[in-house]
Amino acid sequence: MSKTMPAMFFGHGNPMNALADNVWTRAWSQLGRDITKPRAILCISAHWYIPGVAVTAMARPRTIHDFGGFPRDLFAIKYPAPGSPELASRVKDLLGTHAVLDDRHWGLDHGTWSVLCHVFPEADVPVVQLSIDETKPAAWHYELSKKLLSLRDEGVLVIGSGNLVHNLHTYAWGDSKREPFDWALRFEQKARGQIENGDHEPLINYETSGKDALLSVPTPDHYLPLIYILALQREGDRAGFPVEGFDGGSVSMTSVRIG
Repeated sequence: MSKTMPAMFFGHGNPMNALADNVWTRAWSQLGRDITKPRAILCISAHWYIPGVAVTAMARPRTIHDFGGFPRDLFAIKYPAPGSPELASRVKDLLGTHAVLDDRHWGLDHGTWSVLCHVFPEADVPVVQLSIDETKPAAWHYELSKKLLSLRDEGVLVIGSGNLVHNLHTYAWGDSKREPFDWALRFEQKARGQIENGDHEPLINYETSGKDALLSVPTPDHYLPLIYILALQREGDRAGFPVEGFDGGSVSMTSVRIG
C-alpha cells in the first residue's frame, strides 16, 4: 500500500524562477527531498484555464512555453517527465462526466514545470495536468476537488500551482525585492490564519471579503489552485507554509502543505 501523500500548493511566481537559485527555488528543492517520492503527480495549474475540465492523457507531454518577452534560455528549458494515461483515466473516473481526456492538445505549462524542475529535477515522476474550468465558481471547484481525495492514498502527489496574491497591474517588474503592498499583506495574513484553522468557507467566498481581496485576487485563475488543495484536507491534517515571501510587491510566493 502506498504511503498517504500530502497535498501541496505552490506560489510559482515569475517563470524566471525556473532558472533561478533563490530562497524560493531552494525551498522547493528541499520539499522534493523531504517528501516520499510519489508514484505520480496531478497538477492543477493556473495556466490551463479553459471553459471545461480536461485531463492530459498523453504518454509524453510536451513542455509548453506559454509566455512571451523572456530570455531565450527560458524557452530552451525542457521538462521531459512522462505522462500517465493510467492516472488520467483514474482522474476521469473519479470526476465522472465533468472531465474529458486530452491526449494531444496540452502538455506541461510553466505553472507546472517551473516548479517541478526544482522539486523533482530528474523529471522521473509521471505528471498529469487537470484544467480549471473558467466558467465555474470557487465553490464548484472545491466540491469537484473533493472527488480526488482518494488519490492521496494511492501514491499520487496532488499539487496546485498559482499564487495566493497575484496582481500584475501593480507588480514591480525588475524589482523582486519591492516591499509588499499593505493590502497584499493584510489579505495574505488573514488567509493564512483561515488556512491554519481549517476555515475554508471564507477562502472559497473570497470575493465577499472586501477591497483587499479584490486587489489581491483580481482574477481567479491563480487563486483557484489553492482551493483545489484545501479541499483535500482531512480532519487532523495540519496545514503549514514551507515557502513564504513576496515578489515584486504584489505576487505572493507562499506555498501551503496539507498533511
